[in-house]
Amino acid sequence: MVEKKYNVAVVGATGLVGRTMLSILAESNFPVDKVYALASSRSAGTRITFKDSELIVGDLETFDFNLVEIGLFSPGASVSAIYAPKAADVGCVVIDNTSKFRYEDDIPLVVSEVNPHAVCNYKNRGIIANPNCSTIQMLVALKPIYDAVGIERINVCTYQAVSGTGKDAVEELEKQTTDFINRRQILNQVYPKQIAFNAIPHIDAFQDNGYTKEEMKMVWETKKIFEDESILVNPTAVRIPVFYGHSEAVHIETKDKINAGNARKLLEKMPGVIVLDSHEDGGYPTAVSEAEGKNPIFVGRIREDISHPRGLDMWIVSDNVRKGAALNSIQIADILVKNYI
Repeated sequence: MVEKKYNVAVVGATGLVGRTMLSILAESNFPVDKVYALASSRSAGTRITFKDSELIVGDLETFDFNLVEIGLFSPGASVSAIYAPKAADVGCVVIDNTSKFRYEDDIPLVVSEVNPHAVCNYKNRGIIANPNCSTIQMLVALKPIYDAVGIERINVCTYQAVSGTGKDAVEELEKQTTDFINRRQILNQVYPKQIAFNAIPHIDAFQDNGYTKEEMKMVWETKKIFEDESILVNPTAVRIPVFYGHSEAVHIETKDKINAGNARKLLEKMPGVIVLDSHEDGGYPTAVSEAEGKNPIFVGRIREDISHPRGLDMWIVSDNVRKGAALNSIQIADILVKNYI
């Protein structure tokens, strides 16, 4: 039997996530036939390497989505708001990496290892939302513990790479680092304060409750993905001078007691997770050493919380552009083609 193949459009193809989507499609076993790289008119005509050839970037505004079965979108929320419904209206299933559709009740929000069953709800509007990168890595690690003993509360501090903001932020960190070393004046354009050699406790817009939108995304998305409105989430999101890879210090309070050893065993069996957890120098994962450019989510520093009888602590790192955006989108597409279309 000949395997069915699918035409795929990558929207936002010249951005960090779009380029990573193309890279993963080129190296994966996803049954792709023809790939269309799309971006704004100012990027149209750009050439992007794909496998052993090149793709010429097309103009999103004039593209006919009748040509494709699947659209992998990462162009920014305002652009997805216009073009994702247009694509869905002609039968293209959209997997959207922006924040535009995540909190709409009739659009599934999916982490491939956590709630793959939700993909079936793509039929509501022809759109599936990809969660925030920080939420994805946290929930993949917490899923086996949640299933085993329940979780009442999550207290998380994130330490997020500049690539989460985009190419301009990566370039700003590069330039500020060079300017700092050479004792030149440092200018801030992307971030409100210097990011080089600094930590900024502010990601996205401040909300009325004092949290930022990035922090509230983790609250909203955790409840939706776990399908559990009772779970409590208390996040603090910090931008740090790392190019790729988010890190998270996660402290949970479980419904039933679980010790660190049993939690470690559950995590070792979890698809998409690698445990690096030895009590010695370097016996833990870091964003730069382990996560950057890799598919798995890495977990270490697993220990029982000495301040709470049912507390558990861990350290979670993942490549935010790869697993936190591009790979999860393609994993969703894989579930879609294997089970639903």
